[in-house]
Amino acid sequence: MMLDYKSLLMALAVSTTCLALISLGSWCVRRSETFLLTCTLGLVLIVIGIVAYGMYVDNPMVVFAGVAFVLFHAGFATIWGAGYQFRTDRLPLRATIACALVAMLASIPPLLVGYDGLAFIAENTAIAAMLFATGYQYWRAREEALAPLTGITALYCMTAISFVLCAAVLIFDGRIVLGAAPSNWAEDLSIAICIASMTGIGALSLALHQWRLAARHRLDAMTDPLTGLVNRRALFDRYGQGPIGPATAVLIFDLDHFKSINDSFGHAGGDRVLKVFAADLAAHCGTGDIAARLGGEEFALVLKEVMPGRAEMVAECIRKVFASREIYLDEDTLRCTVSVGVAPGRSTPIDFDAMLSAADKALYVAKRAGRNRIELAGHLHSIPAGAARAGS
Repeated sequence: MMLDYKSLLMALAVSTTCLALISLGSWCVRRSETFLLTCTLGLVLIVIGIVAYGMYVDNPMVVFAGVAFVLFHAGFATIWGAGYQFRTDRLPLRATIACALVAMLASIPPLLVGYDGLAFIAENTAIAAMLFATGYQYWRAREEALAPLTGITALYCMTAISFVLCAAVLIFDGRIVLGAAPSNWAEDLSIAICIASMTGIGALSLALHQWRLAARHRLDAMTDPLTGLVNRRALFDRYGQGPIGPATAVLIFDLDHFKSINDSFGHAGGDRVLKVFAADLAAHCGTGDIAARLGGEEFALVLKEVMPGRAEMVAECIRKVFASREIYLDEDTLRCTVSVGVAPGRSTPIDFDAMLSAADKALYVAKRAGRNRIELAGHLHSIPAGAARAGS
């Protein structure tokens, strides 16, 4: 029976090592997913803990059990920290350390004073709590990839339940003092579940990693790499298939004299100006609005659910904010302006390309009229710098 138990421990160590290698390999492919590195560290600690626990099974010395407890609690706390980091992109280092220390304080003192059964009850309870907490982190992030994250949550919770059973059996039997590693049906079941869970989490982690890579590629294809705004393709994918209703306005912005900025300050200076304007544009996006970089120094803003006159007010606000902003380029301070073409919503729905063309024509008129101004499509009412339009 002991040989069977040792074989299960060895199989658990192998499956945990395989999961650690999967996490490390996935991190090598995409270094920005730092939670994978955190997860790898936690799994390595658990593997070493399994080795120490195997030594305790062969020779029940307190030192072996103590080392195993320390490694298990540190490892499972780190696994929880990786789950939190997956959800928030932030490693809760202090909370992770505190979690591990609390678990150690609950289990190691009883072990040292001879109540090893009580120590194993505390250890199993603490590990179960950390596994439930880890599953909860992935459950909260399930909207990102419902199927794999729901599966990972279920496996962590199933593993946690197996540790609860181990503690419950010891409590039910009243085994406060053992003198050796606990040996019962719950322990065997728990190891078998851990092996299955490690294998399942590894497979689901690979699926999740591939899903995240595909999602990142889709996002990169739809995003302007310099400004972080959506690109022209994404804009047409969203609005180019159907008519634009009367409550939607399209604004086109073009930075004035941008070529001279590039000539004077180089492309790095020009990029800095583009980023500053993109940030101003994004800051004026409401719910449902979309800001995009069309290419070069040309940007677009699609406003949804606009009341009459709002498009002109938003355009004027952006123009004034950008014109008043001081942009620092090396040792120089630069002020820039922008011209705007506005195509307000029409009573008769038209397609997006026609709205964009109307705004572009209005922008051309604004450029010809002296720049740093707003021009409306259709009636072509000019709004010079410093003046705000009251109606549509």
